[in-house]
Amino acid sequence: MTTHQTREPFDLASAALRLRAVAAARGDAPFDRLIVNAILIDMVTGERRAADVGLTGPLIASVHAPGSRSDATDIIDAQGGYLSPGLIDTHMHVESSMVTPAAYAAAVVPRGVTTAVWDPHEFGNVHGLAGVDAALAASAGLPLRFAVLAPSCVPSAPGLELAGADFGPEEIAALLARPGIAGIAEVMNMRGVIAGEPRMSGVVQAGLAAGKPVCGHARGLTGRDLAAFMAAGVTSDHELTSAADLMEKLRAGLSIELRGSHDHLLPEFVEALNTLGHLPQTVTLCTDDVFPDDLAKAGGLDDVVRRLVRYDLKPEWALQAATLNGARRLGREDLGLIAAGRRADLAIFADLETFAARQVIVSGEVVARDGQMLAEPRSETLSNSLSGLRGSMKISQLSPGDFRVPATGSRVKLATIDRPRFTRWGTVEADVRGGFVVPPEETTLIAVAHRHGRADSRPHVGFLREWGRWNGAFATTVSHDSHNLTVFGGSTEDLATAANAVIEAGGGMAVASNGKVLAVLPLPLSGLVSDAPLGEVAEGFARIRAAMDEVVTWQPPYLVFKACFGATLACNAGPHQTDRGIADVETGRVLESPVLEILS
Repeated sequence: MTTHQTREPFDLASAALRLRAVAAARGDAPFDRLIVNAILIDMVTGERRAADVGLTGPLIASVHAPGSRSDATDIIDAQGGYLSPGLIDTHMHVESSMVTPAAYAAAVVPRGVTTAVWDPHEFGNVHGLAGVDAALAASAGLPLRFAVLAPSCVPSAPGLELAGADFGPEEIAALLARPGIAGIAEVMNMRGVIAGEPRMSGVVQAGLAAGKPVCGHARGLTGRDLAAFMAAGVTSDHELTSAADLMEKLRAGLSIELRGSHDHLLPEFVEALNTLGHLPQTVTLCTDDVFPDDLAKAGGLDDVVRRLVRYDLKPEWALQAATLNGARRLGREDLGLIAAGRRADLAIFADLETFAARQVIVSGEVVARDGQMLAEPRSETLSNSLSGLRGSMKISQLSPGDFRVPATGSRVKLATIDRPRFTRWGTVEADVRGGFVVPPEETTLIAVAHRHGRADSRPHVGFLREWGRWNGAFATTVSHDSHNLTVFGGSTEDLATAANAVIEAGGGMAVASNGKVLAVLPLPLSGLVSDAPLGEVAEGFARIRAAMDEVVTWQPPYLVFKACFGATLACNAGPHQTDRGIADVETGRVLESPVLEILS
């Protein structure tokens, strides 16, 4: 596959290419490829209609009546399949799948996904500008078109956490000047934008000055706050919490990136859209985060389309959201529509239920057939584009004593972080023995240790409630968004065992119980990604999941494994544990210790 991303969309402006396509469309020259026996899904009219499509190089030269042309170098028989533009994922993080961009591309392109808007803020939070440059280098030349964004929130909550780097307006402006940077990634520091703080105002202004889209993270915003966020220049959101939230943000004029990572919300979103009676042109689709085992089994954006249809959204609407609407959001007039003069990014689906892709075409080239790539994407490890992401664990081994909370007296009042999602402040009383707090029976320990070498790496410890009973511990460096070492558990011994397994692995995840390591998933690139094949990473992650099922009893939809990765997301409302203490973005408060008061 050539490095078409570096030339797009200007490659379609070639006079020679256009003259060849014009001649082919007139019938004075043959097509390079001709797709026959297809049912075209028309993203403008919503029709399903029989049509043949002629291609000249990367260009669609003609959409015409079936059987009216047969002159082509190569005939592609769709065998009655449904012809759609390639799917466009408008917001995602490769790092969440814990594999390299090449491995991710190999997983989703055969399923019909041809474009993905990548926010590499995980790499950025660990490695700074070098992490974003690595993302650009690693995504070039792949069959999956990556639109790489400039991470807006490194860290997501300045002053409340410490990441491996710090991006202010100057760094963002420098990134926006790099070839291949398509816009500003999700602006998560909502309060900073709404308050008009110089840092975040400068970040947003850098995007506006560059003439590139500024993507949002508008979780929980409503009324005046939502209007203020948008007035600053933010134009999209994927952090929907309910059908009412969806409708308010549609009415406000935000572009919606309807995400598949919160499946329990999709049925009510579908019901709201069906009640509306039409698909707004501002509704696009995204995956946001896909774990490696889910990616291997179910796919990427194709899985979101499939589930939406299963929940009773019209297939034509789901595809329109995933193609034409997404292309419009990106400002890419060459994508998202099967029409003469557009780019030949196409997928032939066997049906409109399973959406199994028979063939996938990218810029006129057949790149996948029957779920398999015709040629494996090149490996980033061979080109060393990701080699600089190793060695990110700048932290020494920890002991059980590092996870104890010091206190004086014999009894204290503690601040707690209540609920796995939509957190709130709570309090609980606890005994003190030997100068340390005895964890109350109904609490779970959470500890975050700075691991980027910019501050003291001793853990800051807090207490969670409503997280169930833990008979072990979980440690992870995948911890949004500063990705410090985060450990959960029921005993300090297990916390230390799990944490040290992750430190020894160079980053990743580990589960421990009764002083023994049950499972480890090494993620040596940034502590986030493995350069192993997807199948191997998926199996390792599945072992972590299985081990966690032995440690804690989950209670969906909120007390779920995924909640462990967002418990440090300090930009969201409510208290969150960080490497600085218990942080609350709404008040700007950080408690270095959870001890609120000495009672006796």
